[in-house]
Amino acid sequence: MPEQGRTKAIAVVGAQWGDEGKGKVVDYLASSFDYTARYAGGHNAGHTVMFNSHRHVLQLVPSGILRPGKKAVIGPGAVVDPGALVAELDNLKKSGVDVRGRLFLSNRAHLIFPYHREMDQAAEAARGAAKIGTTSRGIGPAYEDKMARRGIRICELLEPDCFRVKLERVIAEKNAISLAAYGHALETAGLLEQYLEIAAHIRGLVADTSVLLNSALDSGESVLFEGAQGTMLDIDHGTYPYVTSSNAISGGAATGLGVAPTRVTGVVGVTKAYTTRVGSGPFPTEMPDLDAEEVRARGNEFGAVTGRPRRCGWLDLVVLRYAKMLNGIDSLVVTKLDVFDAQPEIKVCTGYRYKGQSITEMPPDVETLTQIEPEYKTLPGWKKPTPGIRDVRDLPTAARDYLNFISDQLQVEIGMISTGPERDATIVPRGTKLASWL
Repeated sequence: MPEQGRTKAIAVVGAQWGDEGKGKVVDYLASSFDYTARYAGGHNAGHTVMFNSHRHVLQLVPSGILRPGKKAVIGPGAVVDPGALVAELDNLKKSGVDVRGRLFLSNRAHLIFPYHREMDQAAEAARGAAKIGTTSRGIGPAYEDKMARRGIRICELLEPDCFRVKLERVIAEKNAISLAAYGHALETAGLLEQYLEIAAHIRGLVADTSVLLNSALDSGESVLFEGAQGTMLDIDHGTYPYVTSSNAISGGAATGLGVAPTRVTGVVGVTKAYTTRVGSGPFPTEMPDLDAEEVRARGNEFGAVTGRPRRCGWLDLVVLRYAKMLNGIDSLVVTKLDVFDAQPEIKVCTGYRYKGQSITEMPPDVETLTQIEPEYKTLPGWKKPTPGIRDVRDLPTAARDYLNFISDQLQVEIGMISTGPERDATIVPRGTKLASWL
């Protein structure tokens, strides 16, 4: 429970390499919160929510917006492709979701431009076999410009004269970089007019969201902080350089939204019952091809945004211990438990060995991670269906044993279990911290 006198403010983070099912978890929790606030990333995230036989894929808009009457915030720590945002809002409108007066876009968020996508694609092509596996949506180059202090923000887009001057200056600089690095100029014709037209569509959403959220918390309203990607993709703490370009861990909620760290009253970590990762990079518990294909088919492990097949592996408790430490996870959500319903045996990685020696800390370099040997514990499967179960006591004994093993190894409660993509395919055990936040 949040401390007496402190407003409920919970961060939801991915505890693996992203794609853990945070969209469904945030949607489920959002009914008990006044605001859902996205603190990092861009429209490369794919948060999928299923209800009323309809599949919603949200990329930048927080999934809490699907709850009638609830409010959502896109914070200054996010990077925004305004064209993609308008398209996402159009899709929501077609689905009957009205965001007017409920969605707020930070005036300090940085913009993504088409030249960011061009440079993203060119950089990936230039890396050859060492490519990172980005979505090529311009996220990384937009963050590069932000850190190089040549980024352009929402507040400047809304001031046409200021925007024109800054855009012309940045285009000249980016063209020089592109010519020197990749041998061609960027496509920028009509960009000014295109973005000024888009500005008219989003002007009504723009606000100082840091003031908005702090005022909400001061007045006793509750906030759910929504992360993107996962802990192992964090720019500082993940498997660098095979990472995203922002802070995906819970600390990113403070910097990415402009709220004090002391405002956060709890952290929910989300993990699958197994592990997946998209793109390149080390993956210690990756399954052999045949096993991975079976799990991928049962779990529909294809990117919600890109459609790319995800790499599949056994659950990695070394990764989850690391994620628990970095994020301060109070309660763990286990998603896609049902994917193992047909699995005769389930392997769990409990530790690593490197050059014959046990290691207890997450290696900082990918060279070491590619050489470690996972130490596995094999548990029996349950060979029974779990979808439709709403009480943890009704799960098969072996499924409960699997969850208890994870909880005991990590010394953290299992606060929610997902047994399918639908909103109501969810178990929240009584007496948990997570249950007390609902």
